[in-house]
Amino acid sequence: MGYHKRLRIVSGILKDKGSLIKTTLSTKRHKASARRVILRATTHGSSVPPSDHRIAAVIGLGHGSRFTACTCIQAVMDRLHRTKDSSVALKCLCTIHNIINKGSFILKDQLAIYPSSGGRNFLNLSTFRDGSDSETREMSAWVRWYAGILEQNLMVSRVLGYHLNSPRSKNEIIGFLNSDLLKELDVLVNFADYLGHVPADSLYLQRKSLVHEIVRLVSEDYRSVQRETFVRVTELGTRMVSLSWSECTEFLSCIDRFEGCKERIAVLLVNRNRNDDLWGLIKETKANLVAAIEKNENEGKMVVVATADNESNKLTQFSQLFRLAPSGRWVEF
Repeated sequence: MGYHKRLRIVSGILKDKGSLIKTTLSTKRHKASARRVILRATTHGSSVPPSDHRIAAVIGLGHGSRFTACTCIQAVMDRLHRTKDSSVALKCLCTIHNIINKGSFILKDQLAIYPSSGGRNFLNLSTFRDGSDSETREMSAWVRWYAGILEQNLMVSRVLGYHLNSPRSKNEIIGFLNSDLLKELDVLVNFADYLGHVPADSLYLQRKSLVHEIVRLVSEDYRSVQRETFVRVTELGTRMVSLSWSECTEFLSCIDRFEGCKERIAVLLVNRNRNDDLWGLIKETKANLVAAIEKNENEGKMVVVATADNESNKLTQFSQLFRLAPSGRWVEF
């Protein structure tokens, strides 16, 4: 480890200690207490994920009042948006991910605002960059990607009406409109598509326990996305005969996009979450959709030809019964 890197780590640790002392002396006890919990879960100086008991302490803040939960979310967002350290940013995002997966309704409610609304949960870190050294620059790419994954997670939850780790009963979607199912399928495919844009040039960073834990959490989300996708593709497949031409093409577009993510996702997850049943369903449904669309198009051409022939016959019959007089009007023979 180089001198400058050691100096940066020591400096970060000292900053954390100073911040903890400041919260101890604060007169705003509730806010200070939540801030201490977040600081301890997202410390400088190591590339390990927040420990289980640190995460449990964060989750515990959601079992009190709504004010305490709001303070917790405010503290983690402030920490996330103020830090320039890639490891701290990843720990903040990992903490948010655990809140989404394990937090109480009150905590999740604070993260449920649609990201583009600009609320305190706006995770847009597309410009984040820790330029301390080559490794932190590569870690910064993971920060940007992971923040986008969590935003996709929140968008999926908003459209589906529930979080990925609390699935709806399969029977509940039977009464949904085709347009609703297609909208839900589209947002699920968006998640998979974004997942496939992992920083492929720095996959070796998975040897760090922090990045490895992040990949594990994201892998669990993807497993849920696969489950929800399977349910909707199955349901829409049973309705294929009743789908309009535009709905068929939209359905096929979603399936094509999802299929296109497969290889890119495999680069990250290798043999995890293969789900051969899902990909078998995708292949079969795609073939049926292509056949249905081609049949629809062929029938449309036949209708056009038949209509044209019919109009031609009518014109011939008309010309046999009437003639055009010098006055410019049609008169009977």
